[in-house]
Amino acid sequence: MTPPRGRADRSTRKLGELKPGSRAIVRRVSGEPGLLRRLMELGFVPGTPITLVRRAPMGDPIELRLRGTHFSIRTSEADRIDVDPF
Repeated sequence: MTPPRGRADRSTRKLGELKPGSRAIVRRVSGEPGLLRRLMELGFVPGTPITLVRRAPMGDPIELRLRGTHFSIRTSEADRIDVDPF
């Protein structure tokens, strides 16, 4: 069986798929240039540890802890970030 297209291996998932309390390492950030630049400026760069803190009651946005700072991003933006859970 081959891994789904666009993912490095079986353990790699989209950030938006994680459950609250899950920790992961950022592997890849994709998207249109404006969004890509914004996410990378916030610190979403490959190799960075990240924790999904919680989801809003309706599931969007999600709160993340990254480099000691809390961020809230839309689930559609989180789906542009590939992570390896640990």
